[in-house]
Amino acid sequence: MVKSFIVSVCVLLSVCGGVWGQKAPTGNSEDFTVKTCLHSVSYAGFWRGQARLTVDEFLVKAKELGFDGVMLMAKRPHVSPLDYDAEARKALRRRIEKLGLKLVCLAGYTDFTAGVDKSGIPNVEIQAAYVGEVAKLARDLGTDMVRVFTGYERPGVAFDKQYAMVVQGLKLAGKEAAKYGVTLAVQNHHDIAVHHDTMYWLLKEVNLPNVMAAFDAWSPTLEGLNSGEIARAIMKMKPYIVHTTAADYVYLKRYRYEGTLTNYIPQEKVLRAVPMGKGIIDYKTFIGALKDIGYQGYIAYEMCEVLDGGGSIENLDKTAKAFLDYVKQFED
Repeated sequence: MVKSFIVSVCVLLSVCGGVWGQKAPTGNSEDFTVKTCLHSVSYAGFWRGQARLTVDEFLVKAKELGFDGVMLMAKRPHVSPLDYDAEARKALRRRIEKLGLKLVCLAGYTDFTAGVDKSGIPNVEIQAAYVGEVAKLARDLGTDMVRVFTGYERPGVAFDKQYAMVVQGLKLAGKEAAKYGVTLAVQNHHDIAVHHDTMYWLLKEVNLPNVMAAFDAWSPTLEGLNSGEIARAIMKMKPYIVHTTAADYVYLKRYRYEGTLTNYIPQEKVLRAVPMGKGIIDYKTFIGALKDIGYQGYIAYEMCEVLDGGGSIENLDKTAKAFLDYVKQFED
């Protein structure tokens, strides 16, 4: 019996790697320092008019702009596990280290409710296996964090069924990531558990020490939270926040002309990206609250939407520099 117990403990420790010794995500307010990180999606060419850089060109760009670290997409056209064998991983890690950059995390792309209408396909297992491969890639490249999402809510399917898929997916993915000493940072981006109260509940229910939160200000703002509510959301999420990504936006109003009324009918507003501090998101409150809880992680920046001024290299660089200038106010 004792021998069996010891074996069980050893297996558990080996599966979870170094996660149990992970540094607490927050400390005292005086521990806060501004550490900046640039997300490679900003130069990936995904959005209308956006310039595209190779991985190496992006790394050089991040260094030249003055960022402390980088966040790399774990998909094409940047760092897909399919494209990086052992030698390519060693070369990329050496390159990052030579440039004096910190690889803060890899950006994983998950949707654990995908295929909810096709029960014969093990989509949750497939995505957990993908996360495991990304976690292995992360370890090989020298980081211990992978950003992930929850799931989009599909119409016509019970919410609890979809929520349960997210819980199952995060548990499976978390255990796969733990094999490589990697923490999963769940971003409040997809529909399931996007509100901080539900996200807090979700992470408690998953209950793995390496499944934490990448908590951003964008979603709470679009949910209608005011400054006080955003600050309280940060306080609630304090035990979990290990990463955050910033970007600022403005609303553009839309109308549809109705000829029978000779009038315009209001439509849902569209968002467009603008430099930090020029949009609707109250980052003074959000980052100030991070400072209050002694947040220990990086503040990543992304240009992930059609951008004011266009997607040329010159405008992307100008906007990225504006982010660095903006966050300096929080260093005191």
